[in-house]
Amino acid sequence: MQSSDPFFIPFTEKIAPQTGTAFTLMKNEVHPLCVLAAEELQNHILTQTEWQHNFGLKDEQDGMVIGKMFGVLVVQTSANEIGYLAAFSGKLAGSNQHQKFVPPVFDTLAEDGFLNKGMAELTVIGDTIKKLEAAQQENDQEKIKALKSARKSKSINLQNEIFEQYHFLNQAGEEKSLIDLFIEAGYKNPPAGAGECAGPKLLQYAFQHQMKPLAIAEFWWGLSPKSSQWKHKEFYPCCKEKCEPILKHMLEGI
Repeated sequence: MQSSDPFFIPFTEKIAPQTGTAFTLMKNEVHPLCVLAAEELQNHILTQTEWQHNFGLKDEQDGMVIGKMFGVLVVQTSANEIGYLAAFSGKLAGSNQHQKFVPPVFDTLAEDGFLNKGMAELTVIGDTIKKLEAAQQENDQEKIKALKSARKSKSINLQNEIFEQYHFLNQAGEEKSLIDLFIEAGYKNPPAGAGECAGPKLLQYAFQHQMKPLAIAEFWWGLSPKSSQWKHKEFYPCCKEKCEPILKHMLEGI
């Protein structure tokens, strides 16, 4: 029976159940099933009509050029069906939610969420600072200084509140918070964007839905924002800065 999970993607060709195989975390070579999954996903990116995102691959396309890291996780369901999950890092076309891609661990873009409210408050403070600075009144300097201090404090508190929403599972069902994982790894605080990469999204969804991870790989799609740091369609290991402490916990035991 084919899985009814909306994010489980069966391969177009029949793949036999994988027994006794160890999990493959891409370091140098890409697992053949990950290559196959990536090719299928890349074809979807090229042919889908649900969203528009400027990867910098087409002339005269609207919007800022933003290349994107995508990930595929080959999984085996409880019914022994082999397929894969797909994810993107950060946001895609201004959204966290798209068909075929697993949802984020925490949706920072939820309309009724605390983040939208907090960002709106920061915008108000910023606009007030700009108006006071434009007026160039000497007696406003202390007020500007106080507002900048308040904005910085509020921004830090908002970032910490975001971090507190992220909790990650491993195969044993053990959950740890993002903050605890980075403290254990010797960091003072997690870096901005931690938990938003494709790898943790994929593993979280697999563990939540009783799927056995078999192999994972990530590839870059589009132009690189930093000269030639990333190349279109090239595979890359999960990043060290944002993902290593998270994956150490999530991959424990496998």
